[in-house]
Amino acid sequence: MSIPSGPTIGVLALQGDVREHLRALASLDVRAVAVRRPAELEAVDGLVLPGGESTTMATLARTFDLLAPLRRHVADGRPVLGTCAGMILLADRILDGAAGQETIGGLDVTVRRNAFGRQVDSFEGPVSVTGLDAPVHGVFIRAPWVESTGPDVEVLARVEVDGHDGEVLDRIVMVRQGPLMATSFHPEVGDDPRVHGLFVDLVTQI
Repeated sequence: MSIPSGPTIGVLALQGDVREHLRALASLDVRAVAVRRPAELEAVDGLVLPGGESTTMATLARTFDLLAPLRRHVADGRPVLGTCAGMILLADRILDGAAGQETIGGLDVTVRRNAFGRQVDSFEGPVSVTGLDAPVHGVFIRAPWVESTGPDVEVLARVEVDGHDGEVLDRIVMVRQGPLMATSFHPEVGDDPRVHGLFVDLVTQI
């Protein structure tokens, strides 16, 4: 069994799709580790905030004394990928959030929580991502979207959704701001690690 030669990337392992992210990262010749404690956070080169339930994850992060270290991790300019709930955790502003909902912050976006609807409104489809030569298979489960972005945020992907009265809306579902990257969809679902590959490239460039 070969020893990974790439960076060490952690997955916040409090709740959500932890194993799926670890599997995707392990396929990219990086050392993928679960992060549950501040000391484990300090040891990684990059961090993934997985999909799950954003309010639960924030509450558990505070319970495990991880919320302040996570905020320092972002403030220090260290790379983070947030997927679905992880996007909400990275956002500076939330629409339709729970009362008193906390975030890690750092990403200059306004995110609408559960924007695509409830669990029964979950859907899948191709998503064209800047930097990839073919669409990825996007899985949207109670997903947020980005309502607005700050001037330093690069939009990497959008999808079209049906609005009221037959109107077609163009919604932002993947963004990057410096060392921070976030997706509305779940790139860990399935066998396509290319979104994780973009993040690994980002980690190695920082």
